[in-house]
Amino acid sequence: MATLTRTTVLPLPAATVADLARKPALLRYVLSPVVRFRGLEVSGRLAVGTRGSARLWWFGVLPSWRHHLTVVRLDPYEIRTEEHGGPVRTWNHRLIFEPVDAEHCRYTDEIEIDDGWRAAPTRLFVRLMFRHRHRRWHRLAEILGD
Repeated sequence: MATLTRTTVLPLPAATVADLARKPALLRYVLSPVVRFRGLEVSGRLAVGTRGSARLWWFGVLPSWRHHLTVVRLDPYEIRTEEHGGPVRTWNHRLIFEPVDAEHCRYTDEIEIDDGWRAAPTRLFVRLMFRHRHRRWHRLAEILGD
């Protein structure tokens, strides 16, 4: 297994970012337009034990595998999920929101993956998606800050 991490500082309070990250609509926002999913039926907020699965679509047009997610931990400043699907046997995702000061937080995406012989393409994808997700978070912070 390998662990990949990306951290950025967002101009939003940690509690605000952590609250937003618990909403499935936010997941759709930070992944779009690269990855879209159809059929994910999750309530308006994540809770420990929340389970969901959905068909992934690349750029909204190329169907891919079914991805499965279970929320295993929700703390005030942390979310952990256990995920799998397609070429990835294990995709344990940890989102950490650390207060820097009253108006900023350090947001970290950490993924522990078991991707077997597909290591190189999977890890490249994770790094690219981290960059995309963090860009989208910054864009959202700009919108909310206006």
